[in-house]
Amino acid sequence: MAQTTATSIAKAFAEAPLEQLPELIEIHIADPRKSVQTAVTRAIKRYEAYMKERERVAALYRYQASFGEPSIGVDEVGRGPLAGPLAVGAVVLPPEPQLLGLDDSKKLSPSCREELAAQIKEVALSWTVIYKEPQVIDEVGIGRALKDAMAEAIAATGFGDRAAAVLIDGNPVHVHPQEISIVKGDGRVAAIAAASIVAKVERDALMVAYDQQYPGYGFAHNKGYGSADHMAAIRQMGLTPLHRRSFCGRFL
Repeated sequence: MAQTTATSIAKAFAEAPLEQLPELIEIHIADPRKSVQTAVTRAIKRYEAYMKERERVAALYRYQASFGEPSIGVDEVGRGPLAGPLAVGAVVLPPEPQLLGLDDSKKLSPSCREELAAQIKEVALSWTVIYKEPQVIDEVGIGRALKDAMAEAIAATGFGDRAAAVLIDGNPVHVHPQEISIVKGDGRVAAIAAASIVAKVERDALMVAYDQQYPGYGFAHNKGYGSADHMAAIRQMGLTPLHRRSFCGRFL
């Protein structure tokens, strides 16, 4: 009976919402049974990790709030690939709820990015992703394409005329009067992190679809970047309409 009870306690710890762990820990911390103590130790570690993550994310929101609200977070994905569009995300987040896990999209697994992108779209006051196609990049250059995409994304949020700040990852673009550029902003500002995640998820999905349209180039996994298999495919099969010819001079 005692073992069954200990097993039930361990199950309760495993299934409890993180917010309820302190109460369970307090109730069972003096239980001498080894299996219960193991469950308590694991719960303490889980809760400490949860609180650490809450504080990390809270810092992203605090830093963002220091620039005033509402703030538009802006970030680009796909600046350097040989193929596929440039994507610019723009997101306006409310102060609450604070989304745990927000970070530079490059630091997150694909499944985490997709889960967070769904949460961002659900809670955001506004979000958008603007694309600039390869032909446009070839015609005007990547710098102009980036600036135009950012301007369009900011306007598309509906907050461009009343934003306290337009927070952009990286170097100045000079695209908005309230622009503030923040180096490594996708790891420091909540809305920039959200913009990077949404843009990454949307562009990745597009490249997976393009893999069906242009098989053999590996777009589903290389997302248009210059991987060895992608470059070998270009040498063998040539360029597609999806390729940025201005980026592929070595293959022409």
